[in-house]
Amino acid sequence: MLAETICSAVSAAGLGIAAVTAYRKRFLAATRIAAYSLVPIGLVLTGVVEWVSDIAFKPSVWLGFGVLGVAWLLFMTTRAIERRGGGTRKERKAAARAGQGEAVAPAASVPSLGAGVRAAEPRQKPNPKKESAAAGRGDDFSDIEAILKKHGI
Repeated sequence: MLAETICSAVSAAGLGIAAVTAYRKRFLAATRIAAYSLVPIGLVLTGVVEWVSDIAFKPSVWLGFGVLGVAWLLFMTTRAIERRGGGTRKERKAAARAGQGEAVAPAASVPSLGAGVRAAEPRQKPNPKKESAAAGRGDDFSDIEAILKKHGI
């Protein structure tokens, strides 16, 4: 009963403010204020206010909210563990099976060749004249040359 009276008073005050705003020739704002002020009385007439007041003062309702909170907490905990652990047992087994047939060995720097692929031709030995010319220039670029030779460039 008190909630309905308060909602009616709020609606009446809002409609008064809307009338003053319309008197000042701000019709768009006055219409918007009137719309907002009719919401509380609409809630009273539909019974929502009575329903909310019944919910607020019953301990069994708050117990129900507590149970819902615990259920939500358990759900979120299992989701976090699932993300961290790699999913369900089936997903982990499928990932292990997929990991067995990798194309690159763990310590390899290039992919291994399949049975039907022809192996690359062996590298040619570098010319000893070029090496002596490089040594004559000094050790400024020796590290770079070593890296380039290592990669076959």
